[in-house]
Amino acid sequence: DACQSLPHLPIDVAQLDCDFLVGSSHKLCGPTGMGFLWARETLLEAMPPFLGGGEMIQDVYLDHSSWAELPHKFEAGTPAIGEAIGMGAALDYLNGIGLARIQAWEQRLIRQLFDRLQAIEGLRILGPTPEQQPHRGALAAFTVEGLHANDIAALLDSAGICIRSGHHCTQPLHRYYGLSGTARASLSFTTTPEEIDRFAEELQGTIAFLREHS
Repeated sequence: DACQSLPHLPIDVAQLDCDFLVGSSHKLCGPTGMGFLWARETLLEAMPPFLGGGEMIQDVYLDHSSWAELPHKFEAGTPAIGEAIGMGAALDYLNGIGLARIQAWEQRLIRQLFDRLQAIEGLRILGPTPEQQPHRGALAAFTVEGLHANDIAALLDSAGICIRSGHHCTQPLHRYYGLSGTARASLSFTTTPEEIDRFAEELQGTIAFLREHS
């Protein structure tokens, strides 16, 4: 599952030696409702189609059908043409910037974010630091002692700062670690150092307010 990684760093399916890789358009700055599956050709040849419709049929008989050649075998019916064109344009945009450049910029930003968050009393970051894992993702999930992540996110939202709070599609993992939820700040190539500083300052003010009124 490369949905979260694709817009942040170069990915080589040959180097990964993976059988399947999936990506999501909206994570790539493209339209919603569109994604893709890459797979080894031998596996796609062996797999039966999971949807039926126009364009994926080669021949139809009373007792069986034969399938079209790849990739049409898995593309039943009228495709989402506009969304596909939009995703292609988004990929061209990202490749024009350069994924290696994006990764280098985000690595600089995540070090700054960790420095600011680690200076806040009672805040605990989950996961490895940039020093422990230099190529880690440009995000930070954290908890603040005595405060709920949803309250932190709601107050930051009122200040014009959007973060994620809750389980982040990993409720079993949160349950394993005994966490009711976490807050998560996610960065991208459009994030600036000044925005990280503002986020850290607003977060400190939010924590102080919640502690005073809890």
